[in-house]
Amino acid sequence: MRRILPWIAAALFCLAPVAPASAQIDNLPKVHARLIAEHGTVAPGGMVTVALEQVIRDGWHTYWRNPGDAGQATDVQWTLPAGWHAGAIAWPAPKPLPVGPLMDYGYEGRPWLLMPITAPGDAKPGESVTLRAAVTWLVCKEVCIPEDATLTLPLAISSAPPPPDPAIAAQFAAARDLLPTQTPWPAHFQQSGPALKLFLAAPALSQADVKDAHFFPYDEGTISGIAPQHWSVTDKGLVMQLASGKTNAGLHALSGVIVLTSASAPQQAMAIAAAPGAVPDLPASSSEAELTLPLAMLFALLGGIILNLMPCVLPILAMKALTFASSSGREQRHVLQETAAYGVGAVLAFVALGGVVVALRQGGAAIGWGFQLQEPIVVAAFTLLIFAIGLNLSGVFEVPTIGAGESLTQRGGAWGAFFTGVLAVMVAAPCTAPFMAAALAFALSQTAPAALLVFFALGIGFAAPFVAIGASSTLRRLLPKPGGWMLILKQVLAFPMYGTALWLAWVLGLQTGASQLVLLLVCGLALAFALWTIGAVQRANGRSIYAWIAVILAAVALEQILPQLNAAAPASAHGQIVSLPSQPYSDTALASLRAQHRAVFVDATAAWCVTCLVNEKVALENADVRRAFDSNHVALLIADWTRRDPAVTALLTAHQRTGVPLYLYFAPDASGAMVLPQILTPADVVKALQAR
Repeated sequence: MRRILPWIAAALFCLAPVAPASAQIDNLPKVHARLIAEHGTVAPGGMVTVALEQVIRDGWHTYWRNPGDAGQATDVQWTLPAGWHAGAIAWPAPKPLPVGPLMDYGYEGRPWLLMPITAPGDAKPGESVTLRAAVTWLVCKEVCIPEDATLTLPLAISSAPPPPDPAIAAQFAAARDLLPTQTPWPAHFQQSGPALKLFLAAPALSQADVKDAHFFPYDEGTISGIAPQHWSVTDKGLVMQLASGKTNAGLHALSGVIVLTSASAPQQAMAIAAAPGAVPDLPASSSEAELTLPLAMLFALLGGIILNLMPCVLPILAMKALTFASSSGREQRHVLQETAAYGVGAVLAFVALGGVVVALRQGGAAIGWGFQLQEPIVVAAFTLLIFAIGLNLSGVFEVPTIGAGESLTQRGGAWGAFFTGVLAVMVAAPCTAPFMAAALAFALSQTAPAALLVFFALGIGFAAPFVAIGASSTLRRLLPKPGGWMLILKQVLAFPMYGTALWLAWVLGLQTGASQLVLLLVCGLALAFALWTIGAVQRANGRSIYAWIAVILAAVALEQILPQLNAAAPASAHGQIVSLPSQPYSDTALASLRAQHRAVFVDATAAWCVTCLVNEKVALENADVRRAFDSNHVALLIADWTRRDPAVTALLTAHQRTGVPLYLYFAPDASGAMVLPQILTPADVVKALQAR
């Protein structure tokens, strides 16, 4: 049954799009096949190589031993005299044959499939035998047609066979040159989620001026053939980054053919058998490859500073503004303590979050920067926390470590500032600022200590502006004196918190659906009632058992409801944010559009990334951009990372990114993608779309 499936897939794929063209296809054979013997005679017990030659009509192709996503390998069934034996087919290296959203492996032109034929030892010299083979193959263009032939080949038996014909010998020598040779170098592979890395430990390749490399697996479904293959030659050998196939769950071995093209040799095919093992990281193809640890830390420092200006951090500016206002007129040592506490909280939060990312990636998880908001239960908990902060700022209840003004004690103010720094990082973490992308990509390709140093520098940069202002008495003297206006400011600044909570609730709705959103609202109602009860007791300057009962009931409700929020994600709705016609991103969708010579714009985004949403509204919704999309016939693919998606993670990894946003433009027939800035403007998009 498994061997029939490629035939069915090929037929189904070919029928629908080419019904009008099928009438133009003639009934003549698309492949002419014959058997050719290297020697016309063979000695008793000797061996002769026989070639199955396929002369394929222009524009058509047949298939390799692994046909790829659809198709069927050529099959030869021998009928031989008693005692004669036929060996397996020696397959020349194939070529990739993309057909719409599928990737086939096969041959065009005039391939020769070589097979050894062995005569029995008791074969009688002077006699002749006829070798007979029933050959079947699938030949495809816009349609796929099964063909077959019964071929015969006479052979004479001689105790002293004459030398082969020079012209035939030259043809067989050329055919053998196309066969893969067994590589003398060891090979290893490493699988991590959707990513599959292959390493050929061949230091000599560093001197070979390799221009291209492609891997063809022997087993069907091992890799996603349509996905791009990234490679690099280092002083240690060849490193390739592939995409795992649909049937590839826990590889124990990886075998196939690597085809190299270099300046000195048009093509060299090597058969490899890779075992699980350590694989070096694929060097970045851009300027990131030139990064060193000190330079990456500098980039992280600059990125952290700029991150304060990103839209994703704007809600936390309310809390910062309140802290600044409350510090005017207070003792210098208290202000410095709170400023330092905020900085320590921000730095430790970045280091801790970075450590979690590094540990999970080293454990095989396919995650990136901002992974925490891909989990609905985290989004729900974060929503309730922001909502509680808003209620506190509105005066519903008082918590000294979050409140402001004269009620803050020295200890409470420091702790409040510390957790403000932690919360600011949690809100800012899903987004990446300029310089951050290169620094994070470098960090996640290094050892854990080096990676944590980069995250430490990122935290220093993020905390630096606030710490500098807090530590400067000159800047603080410019702030207004404390007074009654602070209470009004405190209550006004509650509304950005409510807006943030609404945004996070919307994110949860996209991740899980309306029913889980209702559960979140129930949790919010229970939390609000508990905090209102606490506030009522506080205003009465008393202690009440009812406050504790309300808190316990709210805690029980949250404990029962929150775990139910990790429901399966519905069909992605993020693409609805952009009114431009779009479709969800996938490797096959991108390959299919590019096979049609379409220009493609890929928007790697997430509902929890405020920078992404601002870019989409400011740039992609612009009238000039819409006209540029229409006039250039550009297809828009939405790579939605709101919930974890291995295909989007692989896309980010392939472009040395660890988080969103990422904007890619593939011009028609271009070899690669143009990467647009992370802060997108209409001019950036229009300029890219016009660079055809």
